[in-house]
Amino acid sequence: MKIIKNYKRCVYGLFLIPILFLNFCCTKPDIPSDALSLGRPAEIEPDYSGIVIPPNIAPLNFLIKDLGEEYFVQIHSKQGDPIKIYSSSGHIQIPLKPWKRLLAENIDQQLIIHIMIKNQTGQWAQFDSVINQIASEPIDGYITYRKIGPLFNHWGKMGISQRCIENFIEEPIFLNSLTTSDNCINCHNFCQNRTDRWLLHTRFGPGTSMLLTMNGEVKRVNTKTTFNGPGGYPAWHPSGKLIAFSVGKPMQFFHTSGETRDELDRSLDIIVYDILTNTVTTIPEISSPDRIEIWPVWTPEGQYLYFCSAPKIETFFIKSHFGEDSLLYDKIKYDLMRISYNLSSRTWEKLETVLSSAEIGLSISQPKISPDGRFLVFTASRYGSFPIFHSDADLYLLDLKSGRRERLALNSDRADAYHSWSSNSRWIVFSSKRQDTQFTQLYLSHIDSSGCSTKAFLLSQEHPDFYQKHLKIFNVPEFTKEPIRVSPRELTKAVFYNALAAKLDPKIMVTNKAMSAAQVKTP
Repeated sequence: MKIIKNYKRCVYGLFLIPILFLNFCCTKPDIPSDALSLGRPAEIEPDYSGIVIPPNIAPLNFLIKDLGEEYFVQIHSKQGDPIKIYSSSGHIQIPLKPWKRLLAENIDQQLIIHIMIKNQTGQWAQFDSVINQIASEPIDGYITYRKIGPLFNHWGKMGISQRCIENFIEEPIFLNSLTTSDNCINCHNFCQNRTDRWLLHTRFGPGTSMLLTMNGEVKRVNTKTTFNGPGGYPAWHPSGKLIAFSVGKPMQFFHTSGETRDELDRSLDIIVYDILTNTVTTIPEISSPDRIEIWPVWTPEGQYLYFCSAPKIETFFIKSHFGEDSLLYDKIKYDLMRISYNLSSRTWEKLETVLSSAEIGLSISQPKISPDGRFLVFTASRYGSFPIFHSDADLYLLDLKSGRRERLALNSDRADAYHSWSSNSRWIVFSSKRQDTQFTQLYLSHIDSSGCSTKAFLLSQEHPDFYQKHLKIFNVPEFTKEPIRVSPRELTKAVFYNALAAKLDPKIMVTNKAMSAAQVKTP
């Protein structure tokens, strides 16, 4: 039986007493078998109760918010020795090795947490047990995300980081301080949850371009042509040969009440970048001058390109009866579209509407398809295509086999948005502001084979009070099965290389600055 003592360090003179000696000195609290039952669960933070957890996840460390003089926690399941933690504070840190052993021995079983506290009179009291479920399916081992300040005027220091979900090791992938210009870095994306082919974008500073990693080699590519600006919101074709991007000029604006920031899409198109030929191409169906197109994503076999599309509004202002201008930003609603594609012949076929905004009364954005091709999860909000700024944003699931759609049970009453699928199609990670209205944090949920989600839980951290002290937001989470192997140094060097300028498909007709496309087949 493992007994873990989590007492505070004692200070002797100017030196800290070694942990081993401290544990030896501390005596096991006398916990009676007839402890008082409180008839309710303990208040713990984060809320790790009633959830389904991966069998390979790091310990779910938590803070007991109920006040007590001493604390006792026992974690057990059907097989193996329980983990026992005695603590003089409510900060419960679970040892990694016993935790991993307990989960590995009890796949598909319940994980039960008993919590007891001792009050000032020496009376021990017991809370109702916390019962969670250990899933049979593991989760991808890594999440890559961007960390940035919570306010629009605190974005200067940012970075892309990668966290190992099986422990608490976080490593910087790229920091904008490395370029000495505090430029924006964003749009990291991976081909089929692997890190042999992936990309990120840098904006402003030394240059606006894509850092493309192929089999350990990083090169800087400028996807801007006479037809399009730099690419954003990337989506890898499963072949690893093509990348779809949205291009255009979204505009940020501000409200005087409620959520301060918002975004307006004036003119967006979708392009496809051919890596081998270094060529940008498109067709009118995905770059219509009459519509706004954004958020491309390929199906796992590469047969279809899904994206979101809305009618272009001729003017974004109307005159009120007071003679003042009013924005029409809240009238823009996106439909979910798809178009078939043949990689061998490089040809496109019929454009289809999969789900219209009129049908659900909401704007559709951020579609992501499960790697098994069965489900599509999208974000729906009242308007627009940037839902993280909208408190009404929720995640919906569309069954691509039956056509069934539903609002997922994992949602909250605040913004729930950008998500990514684990490679086995059983887990998603998404961004949520449910803790408050400012700090976007990462939550995990299990999706079963029927498309049902479980209660979402916050990505665990080594220190239980981490989220109370860490004043950064986490966004754009992307799962990978393996760590990124190129170093920040290699990425930084690539930023200062001369960029490879993408060529424009000569079959695309460009008329002055109108940037309209002719009906073409890709080369």
